Amino acid sequence: MSCPPAELKIKSDELRHKWEAYVASPGFEPFVEFAVCLSSFSDFLQGKGLSGLHQMSHSLEQQALSLFDEADRQQIPPATLDHLRSRIEGLGARVAGFIDSNSRPVADRRAHCETDISSDVVPTHRVWLIGNTADEWQPLMTQLAYFAIQAQVFPWHNVPAEIKEPAILLLDTQGMSLEEACEHIEALRARFSASKLILHKFQADFNNLKAALRAGCDYCFADATPEAVILTKIIELCSNEEEPPYRVLVVEDSLTASKSIQRTLKQNGIESFAVTQPHEVLTGLRSFQPDLILMDMYMPDCTGVEATRVIRQHAEFLSTPVIYLSGDGDVALQVDALRLGGEHFLTKPFNPVFLNAVVKSKIERYRALRRSMQHDSLTGLLNHGTSKERLAAAVNAASSSNGLLAVAMIDIDYFKTVNDIYGHPMGDQVIRSLAWLLKQRLRKTDLVGRYGGEEFLVILPGSNADQAFDVLDRIRRDFSLIQYAFKDTRFKATFSAGVSQFPATSCPEALIKDADEALYDAKHSGRNCVVTRG
Repeated sequence: MSCPPAELKIKSDELRHKWEAYVASPGFEPFVEFAVCLSSFSDFLQGKGLSGLHQMSHSLEQQALSLFDEADRQQIPPATLDHLRSRIEGLGARVAGFIDSNSRPVADRRAHCETDISSDVVPTHRVWLIGNTADEWQPLMTQLAYFAIQAQVFPWHNVPAEIKEPAILLLDTQGMSLEEACEHIEALRARFSASKLILHKFQADFNNLKAALRAGCDYCFADATPEAVILTKIIELCSNEEEPPYRVLVVEDSLTASKSIQRTLKQNGIESFAVTQPHEVLTGLRSFQPDLILMDMYMPDCTGVEATRVIRQHAEFLSTPVIYLSGDGDVALQVDALRLGGEHFLTKPFNPVFLNAVVKSKIERYRALRRSMQHDSLTGLLNHGTSKERLAAAVNAASSSNGLLAVAMIDIDYFKTVNDIYGHPMGDQVIRSLAWLLKQRLRKTDLVGRYGGEEFLVILPGSNADQAFDVLDRIRRDFSLIQYAFKDTRFKATFSAGVSQFPATSCPEALIKDADEALYDAKHSGRNCVVTRG
């Protein structure tokens, strides 16, 4: 579970209190407070990967939003309110049951999967493979075990009634009618609040997909989907890499309006910083480093468009999205704003739920664009340029704190031979496997980049060369045991690595050079080994 029960309870109690406040005083403002809180709760559940609870909450959110006009006129029919109350109580009971089952100590009665991997890593994620043809799951189970993901197979008639939920249920509905498959999905969705439900070998035409997703499935894989694609999705879902909170700079001359906006953003877990004078915007951008700017269109002696023109003179802020807040429909000004990269216009007074939805969608797109510029598309690791930038920053940090820093260059052995014999798609799979292993086995504070081709750069703050050797040698050993399926055969791959350290070597370029020379020594020592310098 990626969400502590205590945190989930706080969020659930907050939603219940907002609903009770509306019931006690059924006006429009209390209803808006409830709707904003419900929208925030849905986003929270989605962000924590609580799939079943999120689906319930999202459906409830849609009903609440559809009642805005009636709530404004205080004309929500009693029968509708009773139905809403019943659904809120149902969601609360489901959340309470989930919190209870994840708060009590549970003895781990499951035997670990037997593998031939010599690894110190204990499986941290569980996947249940549900289907009536157990033998077909074995290749996937073997691959998952390499990445410390424990897979267990169960037939449809014997899905365990366990307290501790697995991260993923992969479902094989071969031989079932669509109606029967959907009944199974609905039953599992009602039982599992957090697990992702994935359909495997599914007849994925439009109507079948619509029915399966409507029943509660999260992802569907067509019959001919390669094992590598399924493996990629499972590893991605097990990664649980949480992003830092969204950050918004509010540029608004009205202190009352500014506080209202910040309060609305805070309810949805969005951090904000406000400036009331346009000339403060650059200082705010540099000190707060926001993902987005909420810009008042009309301020004393300055329009939002003029402020944005100043912002766009600075290269580091060229792509920062701007949303304008305006009570005016001046088309000419809006066209000017769009030409400067304005993302959206919100009319005052704004709907707080809509404000949060627009802000989040724009930030998600901005972060996705930023990720694509900084990360390698094949592996998701830092790309060459970003890796060098992060290394320079790590060296500066180590220098200012008199700390340690280890740097490693890794290269997959005989990679050209892999491509020549097994083809470039399999070569890509080998590269992805090493990337996954490095991300999984290294600390969150460590940095990993794809330096080029089959070569990787690893940065380990606070570590010396000997510590880096210990970690990388364990990873090297486990990587050498992974088997890759190709037609009717399987093959393995290995890597070599060279390690340098700061402060024995004191500049980024020299650290890379020393690590490269150590890698060269590793290659000439027979490959499949780690060599250190410094």
